Amino acid sequence: MAAAAFISETRATPLGVRINSFDSAWADDDVDIALGADFIMTPKASSQAQIASLATRVVGRRLWPLIETPEGIMRAWEIAATPNVAGVLFGAFDYAASVGCALSWDALLYARSKTAAACARAHVEVLDSPPANLHNIAEITQSTLRAKALGFTGRACIHPAQVTAVNAAYSPSEEEITRAQRVLEAFEAANGGAAQLDGELIEQPVALAARRILARARS
Repeated sequence: MAAAAFISETRATPLGVRINSFDSAWADDDVDIALGADFIMTPKASSQAQIASLATRVVGRRLWPLIETPEGIMRAWEIAATPNVAGVLFGAFDYAASVGCALSWDALLYARSKTAAACARAHVEVLDSPPANLHNIAEITQSTLRAKALGFTGRACIHPAQVTAVNAAYSPSEEEITRAQRVLEAFEAANGGAAQLDGELIEQPVALAARRILARARS
């Protein structure tokens, strides 16, 4: 009831609600309460039909499925492409527990890569699982940069102490911005053809990456 009261309050910033899993006894009540939120996170998403069914009940709400089971990874392409899905969150903790693998980068690389690829194909956002460490800034930064390199567009946080490091990892440096601008200038000067910059070949994929850096810098 406290959650329902909080959701009903007037607010200036978007609010999301994580409901209980679809097979729980509380899911239906959670969905009714979540109608007042701006977006809804759905744990243990396992099929497109499951997410599509929820979309018919919460018309106008953005959906964020959590892919965190073998079934979810198997159907990641369809889940990410479901109408009304704004993005997907990879749940490393539950996935590792369900598979029985280590909660390590190497053990979870396949699941992370497939989730990121599925979201790229569907043109939706993809967030990595929050860091397990609360205060080791160096570790948070390193793992976030790895997720960014795989194609994750952001990362969830479970503690305020993690936010600064994650934001910093996703904020392009002045050097990256300058480089991206030079890449686009060289590419455009070549009228869309192949160009060279500092001895490196600049083609469409490189220009696309540069545009993403500049878009992130403006956001």
